Amino acid sequence: MQPRKLDSISLTDIPKISDPDGRGNLSVVEKDIIPFEIKRVYYLYDVPSDSSRGGHAHKELQQFLIALSGSFDVVLDDGTRRRTITLNRPNKGLLIPNGIWRELENFSAGSVCLSLVSEVYEESDYIRDYETFKSFKGS
Repeated sequence: MQPRKLDSISLTDIPKISDPDGRGNLSVVEKDIIPFEIKRVYYLYDVPSDSSRGGHAHKELQQFLIALSGSFDVVLDDGTRRRTITLNRPNKGLLIPNGIWRELENFSAGSVCLSLVSEVYEESDYIRDYETFKSFKGS
């Protein structure tokens, strides 16, 4: 039995280079970390802790999320099951494949979410209604 798509989603290590003189860390995202060409970059910030973002799925687009600062939860849904992954380290990223519903919530004060995506914005790629998403997935 093949693992379900939701089961295969996990945090990805981003190389962290620590300065030997204690001047901080540097992390680099290169093509061997992300399995797609980055066509768009955006970031979320100043999100109130009681707000949520996302609330959609993509037909084709893939997304790689990084908590550059602070923390937030990513709720993933494949149409039958839900799973929550907390992002809270700038050297950990989360690859979200297409066909997965996502919601971002529980933003800490000062959190910044960086999103690296495989496609330019195309409204027709979005599924913004959960019942439509379940129909799309055949759930």
